[in-house]
Amino acid sequence: MSLDNLKLTIWTTLMITMFSQAAAFDPLDPFGNITIKWDVISWTPDGYVAVVTMNNFQMYRHIMNPGWTLGWGWAKKEVIWSMVGAQTTEQGDCSKFKGDTPHCCKRTPTVVDLLPGVPYKQQIANCCKAGVVASWGQDPSAAVSSFQVSVGLSGTTNKTVKLPKNFTLLGPGPGYTCGPAKIVPSTVYLTPDKRRKTQALMTWNVTCTYSQFLASRNPTCCVSFSSFYNKTITPCPSCACGCHNRRHGCIESNSERLNAVGINTPRKDNAPLLQCTHHMCPIRVHWHVKVNYKDYWRVKIAVTNFNYRMNYTQWTLVAQHPNLDNVTQVFSFDYKPLVPYQSINDTGMFYGMKFYNDLIMEAGAFGNVQSELLLQKDKNTFTLKQGWAFPRKVYFNGDECKLPPPDAYPILPNSTKQNQIHLFSRALASVICIILFIFL
Repeated sequence: MSLDNLKLTIWTTLMITMFSQAAAFDPLDPFGNITIKWDVISWTPDGYVAVVTMNNFQMYRHIMNPGWTLGWGWAKKEVIWSMVGAQTTEQGDCSKFKGDTPHCCKRTPTVVDLLPGVPYKQQIANCCKAGVVASWGQDPSAAVSSFQVSVGLSGTTNKTVKLPKNFTLLGPGPGYTCGPAKIVPSTVYLTPDKRRKTQALMTWNVTCTYSQFLASRNPTCCVSFSSFYNKTITPCPSCACGCHNRRHGCIESNSERLNAVGINTPRKDNAPLLQCTHHMCPIRVHWHVKVNYKDYWRVKIAVTNFNYRMNYTQWTLVAQHPNLDNVTQVFSFDYKPLVPYQSINDTGMFYGMKFYNDLIMEAGAFGNVQSELLLQKDKNTFTLKQGWAFPRKVYFNGDECKLPPPDAYPILPNSTKQNQIHLFSRALASVICIILFIFL
């Protein structure tokens, strides 16, 4: 290989590495990830029994219905004898086994969570939620999912066990990239009376990170703006989420097709059925600067669903704005500040109140939620100039939304007053000229 080709290869590898790392890095949740922990709790004559625990350490990105799908490849010729709290989607070819038949003989098993309500003997703690996992910031107690697996034709000691490889995670769609399994110190457990500690025989972790670039070529939400001082509404950018769905069939809000049976039934591939709009986004977030008081100002936030095949459960909305460091009250949404960098408090997470508005229905009359936000002014920073009153970033369900271009923001009060003064001055000058012309 020539020196030039070697330099090109090194440069290409470096750029790919930097791009992949940047694509999976979320500046508003820099430490967010899903960690999959395998705890070997006992050895068997031909393998081991392990408890697999999936912890979602992402502050505002959850796994919604139809839930997670976990896959991996075996290092040798392992099989799964049995599972509790989950199941593989395929058994594979187990014809060589006489007598007891394994649960799965595939070299690359694919595992899904069980549905709620399965018999008690098929359950373990934190299982059987149809694969739905809350975000850590929203509900840490629900940000976990577990199952138990009995592995055969494997090593039976810490030195002979070969770790699974090539992990994949769908949550529920693409976007996650999983690293290799790494052996870590064994997990320590406390007995129910908390007087004795036990520990796993062996533990390894797998870390999966999310990249919106891998999940979708286009954004999945957009943002529109309006204000009390301007009647003009700044809409979402045209084709903000791509216009391919318009070509392949969207549906008008007054179409007779909406009365057809099964029109709202989700498809296996989760393909959306969108209402025909100029932005063609499943979700629109609207930020309205409502009132400007002496010491406070008020914002109205509305989230609208344009997908006829999707109900958004346990939804989250994240906004970045410098005045979120002084939130006085949030009406009808739950709110939690996000402070990933400690010294900077400009990001907050909004989510629905449980059993009240934590579900956004499919597109239609009930497919929206809204709230108002009261913020206290900092007289050193507050202004209505140059779009300061509008958010810097907006995320819905962990995906960044498309903002309007800055030059399309509503005209601010200072500009309006200047225009009014200019027009008034011209009108006054014209009146004076007319008077002078008449009387002179």
